[in-house]
Amino acid sequence: MRKPASFYFFRRKPIIQKDRHETWREVADLLGLKTQERLRVEWMVFYHTAGRENVTVTAHHFGISRKTFHKWLKRFKDSKYNVKSLADQSRTPARKRTWEVTLTQEDRIRRLRNRYPYYGKKKLKVLYEKEYSEEISTWKIERVIRRYKLYPDQHKQERTAIKRARARQKPKKRITQLVKEGRPWFLFHVDTIVIYWGNVKRYILTAVDHTTKLGYARMYRNKSSRSAADFLYRLRYLVGQPIENLQTDNGSEFAWEFERASVALGIERYFSRIKTPKDNPEIERFNQTLEYEWLYNSNLSLDPEDLNPQLTEWLIEYNFNRPHQSLAYLSPVEYIDRILAKIRHPVLPMWSATTPY
Repeated sequence: MRKPASFYFFRRKPIIQKDRHETWREVADLLGLKTQERLRVEWMVFYHTAGRENVTVTAHHFGISRKTFHKWLKRFKDSKYNVKSLADQSRTPARKRTWEVTLTQEDRIRRLRNRYPYYGKKKLKVLYEKEYSEEISTWKIERVIRRYKLYPDQHKQERTAIKRARARQKPKKRITQLVKEGRPWFLFHVDTIVIYWGNVKRYILTAVDHTTKLGYARMYRNKSSRSAADFLYRLRYLVGQPIENLQTDNGSEFAWEFERASVALGIERYFSRIKTPKDNPEIERFNQTLEYEWLYNSNLSLDPEDLNPQLTEWLIEYNFNRPHQSLAYLSPVEYIDRILAKIRHPVLPMWSATTPY
């Protein structure tokens, strides 16, 4: 029989199969994985190539625990080497909480709230159980109040909600996040003393250094942020050195212009936690000393122009002469002089008595 002619013009090119590790990387690109998810792909590539399927070597190379790598390796193998299994998975719980308040309970809570609009959920719980002889949780009462917005002042509640939403968008740095250092001017604590005299209010802004206990104070007629900004500029002029950090409470006087002044001076802001006076013990102690040792000792005046010069004289006594127990019974200025003397004239290193020729 005659053999069929061979056609060499349409010879098929050989199919070159890609390396599976390169395929994993290409699939990761197609899926658009994040940086951390792409890093997990590299874990698997290293484990099957340079790591020689050694978990300890792979974990040590990438600086992770063996337990973490085992978890992702098992997930990768169980999916039959599907790269999508290395992506972050949703952490949404399988079962979510649903509305557990019945229509009867809802109607009863709304009636009680309309009858007593200023009562809280705990008081409404007591009245509910007395009137209807049925137990109910405060959380159910709270949910009904939120759902139907049963607030005595709706506009005030809306403003509060907007304020809280803004605070969540730009969270404040709390003083617990700062690692305090024992250097002069590293951290100043600032606070306000409010003086009530009949229908008149006066405000004394105070500041104290965390390390040297150097104190400063000044009276103002109002509690505006402009007054607080003026106080901050005066404090910076008194110190004569850059102030690194500043701690205040959440008062309105420490916003707006005070915030702009701190930015202009290059000072980092930190805030005390709400209703936590232990976050600011130095300024609380300074305020107590100012009140009981000088202010309430027949030195109170409601005129800032009359009180501030006298207050300056007491501050000179406080900073230059008054011994402080926390400073080994030195005054703040004496303590500062000792620190600066160590910086300017450090102790020379001790060399051995015999020296080589």
